[in-house]
Amino acid sequence: MSPIGMSVVTSGGALGGVYPELLRKISTETGCHFDFSVVPRARQEAMFGSGSADLLVPATRTSQRDVRGDFIAMARARPVLISLLSDRPPVESMRELAERRELRVALVRGFDYGEAYQQLVHSLREQRRLVLEADPVAVARAMERGMADVTLMTPSIFAGTLMQETRTRAMLERLRYEPMSELGWGESGVYLSRHLPAHDREVLTEALERAARTGTFWKVLQRHYPAGTYEDGLRPLGSPVGPISPAPAPVK
Repeated sequence: MSPIGMSVVTSGGALGGVYPELLRKISTETGCHFDFSVVPRARQEAMFGSGSADLLVPATRTSQRDVRGDFIAMARARPVLISLLSDRPPVESMRELAERRELRVALVRGFDYGEAYQQLVHSLREQRRLVLEADPVAVARAMERGMADVTLMTPSIFAGTLMQETRTRAMLERLRYEPMSELGWGESGVYLSRHLPAHDREVLTEALERAARTGTFWKVLQRHYPAGTYEDGLRPLGSPVGPISPAPAPVK
């Protein structure tokens, strides 16, 4: 696992957050034992691809990942363009973002939101406007220090990252969210490696699907994310999705 908002939190060698809590609950219910290790996101993705990691969590569903594993949806998710409040003209699409050469874009190495996102990464790299960081914490610091202007990720990841440091919590009230026309509401959840024995995949699939279906996952999420920090980028499965608000409610 790698630190991602309040979904996966590392502190003093301890691992917590939404998904560690959920998996420990599943461990109690099924007897399945999970060995956790903390790695950068890009390495986590590589380990899953090579079969040396059995789960990729959390993860947005993409066609590239579908080739390597079986996906279990836990929530609906949508990445947006995130920046600090300013009077700059709005950006409505990734095509437009690629054309706005004055904007420096910070992204997390190993994040993937599909083909259009990967095409944008390629364009930004060619234009030398791409700031690649190891994790969301580094992205937040780059924006705070003026080294990058915007980022693309699910709002809950960025807000959850800011919440963990007193120095960055004040940024929560200054965030600007802009949906990109190419990035609709998709699914976020867990990938199970096909290197896992069939019986293990069956047991875990049933347990994860039950956690999503019964609302257990959503209750765990709400224990870790305060109201106003996740609604613009995460919704329960099957819930209606409406317009994204310009900024989250202030977190006191």
